[in-house]
Amino acid sequence: MPPTSILASPSATRDVLERHGFYTKHRLGQNFLVSDAVITRIVSLAELAPDDVVLEVGPGIGTLTVALLPRATRVVAVEADHKLEPVLAETCAQDSDKLDIVWGDALRQVPGGLPVMPTAFVSNLPYQVAATIILQAFEAVPSLRRAVVMVQAEVADRIAAAPGSKAYGAYTAKLALWGKVTGRFEVGPGNFMPPPHVDSAVVRIDRVETGLDAATIADASRVIDAAFAQRRKTIRNSMSSQGFDKAALDAAFAATGISPTCRAETLAPEDFVRLAEAMREVG
Repeated sequence: MPPTSILASPSATRDVLERHGFYTKHRLGQNFLVSDAVITRIVSLAELAPDDVVLEVGPGIGTLTVALLPRATRVVAVEADHKLEPVLAETCAQDSDKLDIVWGDALRQVPGGLPVMPTAFVSNLPYQVAATIILQAFEAVPSLRRAVVMVQAEVADRIAAAPGSKAYGAYTAKLALWGKVTGRFEVGPGNFMPPPHVDSAVVRIDRVETGLDAATIADASRVIDAAFAQRRKTIRNSMSSQGFDKAALDAAFAATGISPTCRAETLAPEDFVRLAEAMREVG
């Protein structure tokens, strides 16, 4: 069978880099994926339809991009390193009419700098911005239905953590207001060139339709941040230290049945929503 990505091997990647006089830049999180088996699993997990518009952050030399282009109607790739322009022009030439490249910082370009709103987010993400950009994408791009992203294994643990676990925190609870993890597989350092010093994982997150309006989600996010601000304190003390009125907190805890002496990591995301709604009612 032909490879899913013609670039997903050490020899092909090395050939492209040498031909363009390119070298990896660790400050940009550039560890090139050289396993076609991993690319194949990413594409399979993404379940792209022909009408999908795909957002890719950090395309690098186009290893994943060339696998996405034949399977989607359009790929919007956000790349920080402008020196990769001639590389991507060469590697993605066959489907260049379906590719839009946005040059710049993804945290600034999503969604304002995108030429079209994506329905899927499929990326081998730069690990420095991975957690932030995933949450930002779900918050700011309502058309986004799912994300299949490679991240540091530790970040994947946080994304998928259950209440009460060590990895569960404010990030987990806020992301759960938008999406649910529906798939995951591990990716070892040997699948990259050069090998990173951390383990990686690919996670799939599907958007969940909670029926919550933007104001309620924003209120719940503020409650979550305050509740986790001082994890060793009770939720009441942590939230009051962040400026929440103690009398209003007591009324909200009574209305929801949430114990003021519990700690934030014991509460499910829907508990924070209930608490935020109660806080709004008591003013």
